[in-house]
Amino acid sequence: MNKNGLKELEQRLAHDFACLNYPPANWVKPRTGETPAYDVLIYGAGMCGLVAAFALRREGIANIALIDRNEEGLEGPWVTYARMETLRSPKHLTGPVLGLPSLTFRAWYEAQHGEAGWQALGKIPRPMWQDYLRWYRRVLALPVENGVTVERIVPEGDRLRLDVAREQGGARLYARKIVMATGREGLGGPGVPELFLRLPRSVWAHTADDIDFEALRGKRVAVIGSGASAFDNAAAALGAGAANVVMLVRGPDLPRFNRFKGVVYGGFLHGHAHAGDAWRWHSLYQLMADRVAPPRESVLRVTRDRRFRLALGCPVETAAMERSTLVLGTPSGPMPFDFAILGTGFAIDPRLRPELGEFAEHIALWRDRFPAPADENLEELGSFPYLGAGFEFTERMPGSAPFLANLHCFNYAATLSHGPVAGDIPAVDHGAARLAAAIARTFYLEDRALHGHDLAHYTDAELLGDEWPGGLPTKTPG
Repeated sequence: MNKNGLKELEQRLAHDFACLNYPPANWVKPRTGETPAYDVLIYGAGMCGLVAAFALRREGIANIALIDRNEEGLEGPWVTYARMETLRSPKHLTGPVLGLPSLTFRAWYEAQHGEAGWQALGKIPRPMWQDYLRWYRRVLALPVENGVTVERIVPEGDRLRLDVAREQGGARLYARKIVMATGREGLGGPGVPELFLRLPRSVWAHTADDIDFEALRGKRVAVIGSGASAFDNAAAALGAGAANVVMLVRGPDLPRFNRFKGVVYGGFLHGHAHAGDAWRWHSLYQLMADRVAPPRESVLRVTRDRRFRLALGCPVETAAMERSTLVLGTPSGPMPFDFAILGTGFAIDPRLRPELGEFAEHIALWRDRFPAPADENLEELGSFPYLGAGFEFTERMPGSAPFLANLHCFNYAATLSHGPVAGDIPAVDHGAARLAAAIARTFYLEDRALHGHDLAHYTDAELLGDEWPGGLPTKTPG
């Protein structure tokens, strides 16, 4: 490993910033008030939050802050509930760099392991991606405060108030705009079937939970679902010594394709948001209706283990405790287990977000704006929020909650409105650039009278009067 490589890379990156005049001077007009307010406050300092902050600073919006509920280094899923061995994205995809070669994962990796090391690398190990994001945050000097949980958002005049909890106590923060960079669960929470909500938490967990896999040694484990996280958690249970793992799959087979890989190109990424409601719905229906195939690497982790069994066409119909045994009723009959892991995804429902509780009902969803065609009526799509061009929420009833225009949904829930540009590595920089441009446009338009006044009173003279002897020439009248 090259001990000086990162230092040299950071010197090169500093030169890149100087050449690009980054960060430019702040141009946003300050707002007066009794208490200071950020121009933009981002909550969630994982990958999406970091790249959103970088994009805003590149646009000359400097009065920003990021907060995250987790301690430093644990933002996002990478070293918490993500349990795949490697990233699912190919290593060559650049991710959150906004066109800067020296900021890429490849540059970071080669600085430490050389070009030969890069060529030998397969897919990126998951914990290594988190190490890269820690470096990304440091070299960009992004203003992140960890250990802050957003409890409530309240509109107050032309700004938004955030009631937050810190270790030292509660506080109030103010911002003109808020960006929800809250990841895969960004506008809802873990999707837990009603059957399991009636059972003690000691016998089940969602894949997004902090699971004690060592406690599953010698246990009979059910995994519900067949997505990527289901397979990754099955592998984790097997690796911890589970007696056996049975994956219960509702469908008759496993999906073979991940069509989201087929839309990572400029035309789709730039065009989807402008393609009209019918086409946007149709595109996402095509991407999601047949389910998304789990990654080949995740499947191979379990299929070679004799303790693993795949039960297709086997939905869970009932769930009950019989003494200390969890019994799941299926079309194949009752199945006894000691523990169940729910790979049942995430629900999109603003009402599940406590901080949105007071106005969640005012947020327009796609089902409120678009009547789904009978042959493409996928209920999940209807629950996505209907977002504006800058990822801002829109009102279900016009005039009911105009402040929603200042609350931006930069997470997975933006997918139907904007495409996969607010969560997945391949296109997150496209989304961040779009978000920052929209916020910059809004700030200018809101304060255009002030900017116009500055323009009318511009005093930075180009000609100083000493270019000719006796001063600048002027035409004599007549």
